[in-house]
Amino acid sequence: MSTPVKGGLLLGILTVLWTFVLGFTGWYKDPVMLNMFWLVILIQLGVMIWALRKTGAEGAPYGKQILNGLILSVVGAVIIFFGSLLFTSVVFPNYFEELRAAHTEILRNSGQSEEEIARTLAGESSMQTPFGQAISGVMGTIATGLVFSLILGIFFRKKN
Repeated sequence: MSTPVKGGLLLGILTVLWTFVLGFTGWYKDPVMLNMFWLVILIQLGVMIWALRKTGAEGAPYGKQILNGLILSVVGAVIIFFGSLLFTSVVFPNYFEELRAAHTEILRNSGQSEEEIARTLAGESSMQTPFGQAISGVMGTIATGLVFSLILGIFFRKKN
């Protein structure tokens, strides 16, 4: 199995595991701890550094490193997609209602009126479905992977 595929499997598994940690601890319901979700970006960065360093040592030039990073991200995104569906549809079926309550509290604490809160929450409701959430995870993983690949590929490539 190639390093980018191994990295993608690792990325997907670690991200899904972290998501379930947030779920089982209830942190996704806490307005402060909810921000711990963003640790997934550091997980992706760490996995990409490991994988691109390894493929660069194997002689991959810059363009190949970008491709390696995208392969890694797409493989990870597939696992994240299904992990997200499992999380929001099966294990935590009330996830969106609980997340909405946490967001309402954040908006109230920031001093917004009930009308402003209702308007803000109405604009977000279209993506608050299991499928919409899963697709957002896929898009975020691939976009972040592309950016990281462009940057990391500079450092972890075959030097001529």
